[in-house]
Amino acid sequence: MSRNVSGDELLIGGEPRVDLLPPEVLKRRKAKAIRRGLGIGVVGLLVVVAAGIGAATVLSAQAQLGLLAEQSHTAGLLAEQTKYGEVRTAQAQVDLVKAAQRVGVSTEIDWKPYLQGVQATLPPSVSIKSVTVDSATPILVYEQPTAPLQGARVATVTFSATSNSLPDVPTWLTGLAALPGFADALPGQLLLDEATGIYTVDITMHINDAAFAERFAAKEK
Repeated sequence: MSRNVSGDELLIGGEPRVDLLPPEVLKRRKAKAIRRGLGIGVVGLLVVVAAGIGAATVLSAQAQLGLLAEQSHTAGLLAEQTKYGEVRTAQAQVDLVKAAQRVGVSTEIDWKPYLQGVQATLPPSVSIKSVTVDSATPILVYEQPTAPLQGARVATVTFSATSNSLPDVPTWLTGLAALPGFADALPGQLLLDEATGIYTVDITMHINDAAFAERFAAKEK
């Protein structure tokens, strides 16, 4: 008979068991089991590490092959581009010429039709005797007025007009104001030649950038 561990009830007919092994043997068995588990864990870890290394090696090889393919593709493109080197050089020269043209004519005023417009503003009895033009250039800044009421300008036209009768200067200045790019106009002294009876007046007209021809800019639009 034996006594139940959880109570005082007696078990009748139970199989008697006695562990006669020394404690050292039991400890060795437990240690062996632990070592076996550790060995299995180490082997599993080595398998996982090896699998990771293999996968990394495969991915590295694939990446290297991809890099070599892209390098080969790039080399092919560069080889193709060399065939068109002269074309690109010619295109660059054309672009440079176009840029130079735009800069060179950036301050251009088509003076022939402009002066014809000035002549058209004159009364029938008045004619232009002489004209002097001073205009801006692409490389020099045009001198600007110091008076606060005068606007910006890019050119100055000074002309001398003659008339057999006393010219109506204010009306003439009003007509000049209708010209494109007109900034202002200043009349000079009105003179009468007693011998010929001819009146002479000098007019100084300033022109702003609205009078620029902009030939190449118009083409690009």
